[in-house]
Amino acid sequence: MSYLDHFGLTAEPFSNAPVSRFYFNAPQHQQALTRLLYAVSSMKGLAVLVGDIGAGKTTLARRMLDSLPEEEYEAALLVIIHSGITASWILRRIALQLGVENPAQEKLALLSQLYQRLLQIYEQGRKAVVLIDEAQMLETRELMEEFRGLLNLEVPERKLISFVFFGLPEIEKNLKLDPPLAQRVAMRYRLEPFNAESTEAYIKHRMRLAGSPRSPFTSDAMEAVHRRASGTPRVINTLCDNALFEAFLARSQEIKASLIEQIADNLGLETGKNVAVEATAPAAGSTVAAAPAPASFQPSPGIPSAIRRDPEAAVEGGMTVTATVQGGSVAVVAPKPNPVIASPPTSTQSFVPRTSASGVAAAPAIQPVVPRASSPSNVTPPMPPTVAPVVAVEPAGHIEDAVIVPPTPPPPPAPTETNTSVPPASKPRTGVDLAEIDRYLEGLGKL
Repeated sequence: MSYLDHFGLTAEPFSNAPVSRFYFNAPQHQQALTRLLYAVSSMKGLAVLVGDIGAGKTTLARRMLDSLPEEEYEAALLVIIHSGITASWILRRIALQLGVENPAQEKLALLSQLYQRLLQIYEQGRKAVVLIDEAQMLETRELMEEFRGLLNLEVPERKLISFVFFGLPEIEKNLKLDPPLAQRVAMRYRLEPFNAESTEAYIKHRMRLAGSPRSPFTSDAMEAVHRRASGTPRVINTLCDNALFEAFLARSQEIKASLIEQIADNLGLETGKNVAVEATAPAAGSTVAAAPAPASFQPSPGIPSAIRRDPEAAVEGGMTVTATVQGGSVAVVAPKPNPVIASPPTSTQSFVPRTSASGVAAAPAIQPVVPRASSPSNVTPPMPPTVAPVVAVEPAGHIEDAVIVPPTPPPPPAPTETNTSVPPASKPRTGVDLAEIDRYLEGLGKL
């Protein structure tokens, strides 16, 4: 058992194949067909019908071909399925469709054959018409020039051949490849999507032709079909065909809007969009939750952490903290604290160790290095007072965590090798020793 038996249908009502008997003469299609038939009956030369994907252009092309009586028209429909066709190929196909037997390989001979066949059709009191579906595939200037050349085949009273291009809006760009051909467009019409009334009538029309005694779609369901399909006939067919099958699986004789919404979501017909949100500044005294610190940030015990900030994003009276929320960004202006900010990277500082009276190195002091050109050589710059600990801050453009770290003294210089055999220094002299002089004089007398 299939859903056809479940709903009492004799054929699939929502097949996307271009079945002529299911053609629905919506106001949009009726207006388009009326204008195109006028263009070919008057042999205007070139008419263009554009429409978005799934708007029903192919169905309308086949409907137009069926509407041209054989006793009045020698008509043909060409469907372009590849953009790599050549001018010689399209010329041979047109000749074959219009009844030229054994088309010549050489272009001039082929054009002569085609011209003689068009004259024959004209003398019979009929009109030669060629419909080109998927005409946006004609992407070269050579092809456009070939159509312009064929439109130049005419008799004093009228043109010998007319063309109707069916295609996506991109066809306008192709026509501009050959400006003289673009000027020969006698009629343009755009096929618009169905409105809500046309969508409801379209669903009921196809269900009735498929043999259904009544439509299982509720009014809310048909409204949901129109909204989710945006009035595009091909998408309407897809939604309704799936709805009939799902209702058959559920053994339900009624199709509600909730089922249409579920099917549309599964088909991905509409997706959510990420929206950027900007928050205003919080009220005074409110707490702003900062983003968690990276795993590499380990605050030292007893040392306060500096706040997360972006130097380039600082604003007057506050600072900007950014975060990511579902594809959008949130900007929050928080009250500006008073952190200790390090000097810019361009300032240079040196650390001069000082030794205490006990011989133990004291905490290092910070002394700025003054350029020689900025102070006389006989002037010693004053020692600055002890400064607060320095906060390490990332360069502008980054947002990182910073911690307050005390200045670290440089390591002591490595000991140098000394000669351990040097005798100790002699006792310093404090005065004249007379006894020593007497002993010296006694020694001289014995000599």
